[in-house]
Parts: sequence; structure tokens; C-alpha cells
Amino acid sequence: MTGEEVSRSLRRISHEIIEAHPQVAGVVLVGIHTRGVHLARYLAREIGGLLGHEVSVGELDIGLYRDDRDLRKAVEPKPTRVPEISGANLIVIDDVLFTGRTVRAALDALADLGRAETTELAVLVDRGHRELPIKADYVGKNLPTSLDEIVRVRIDEVDGMSGVWIESMVAA
Repeated sequence: MTGEEVSRSLRRISHEIIEAHPQVAGVVLVGIHTRGVHLARYLAREIGGLLGHEVSVGELDIGLYRDDRDLRKAVEPKPTRVPEISGANLIVIDDVLFTGRTVRAALDALADLGRAETTELAVLVDRGHRELPIKADYVGKNLPTSLDEIVRVRIDEVDGMSGVWIESMVAA
């Protein structure tokens, strides 16, 4: 996906969210660190621009909730800043949906912060290969992949450019 295709997908997701939540009152977008936070902010700007009012955005670090903490190198925790979620309509935002384990960790983290009225999932890319029964409500693009491929998402605010690439894990 080019940068323009990423923007177009995010604009479409914004419209889909508005269709599902016409007043957007009580909607809180929660981005999973790192790129999910920037995607959530982008969606909030789009939705806010279309409806003329601000949309609440939060950021969530799931590091302590991962089930593979012992298998990964230790990373510096990032801030978790989430507005009041009790009774809110949460939309969790991430860049890539793969096995579903990141989303499961996010749901566990959010459950510790309150009880939302509803919780939905929006992702820029769904690459398949689920290990848990998790499905996104809003998807920018479905990218069928093999298990020996990596989906790389780049976002301007983090990487200086936007786009999505599929790379082989096997050395050429």
C-alpha cells in the first residue's frame, strides 16, 4: 500500500465508524502502541473534521499483558493514557491484525481500566493466520500472507513515510 492508499483506507474506516456511531458521542478510540496510537489520532482528526467535534483518543501499552513476555526482549514501557472508558463505546486501533494475541492483551489491559459499553476493533491491515477467535470490525485492507512473510507498516509520524510492505523472512 502506498501512503495515499493508507490515507484512503483510513478515511474509509472513519466513514464506517460514523455510520456505526452517527453521533460519535461516547466513542473512545484507543490506539495500541506504537503505530496504533498514530492511526487512532488520524482517525479522530478525520471523524472530528467530518462531524465538527472532537473525538476522544487514548493510548495503550500492552507490554505487561502479553503472553510472550518471556520470549521477547525487554522494551521500555510506553505510557498508557486512556480517558474514562466505563460505559463508553471503545474502538481499539492497531496497525496489523495477525494471530490476535496483541488484541487479546489489549482487551485484558482495558478490562483493568473499566467496563466499556461496547468494544470494537479497527486495523489498517488484516493478514490472517489467527490463533484466537478475534475479528476486526473495521479493516483497511485484507492482505493474505504466508507465515514466512512479515507485514511492515510505516507511518509518517514514526517512520517519516507511510505505506505497507510485505517482506520475506527467508533470506534471498
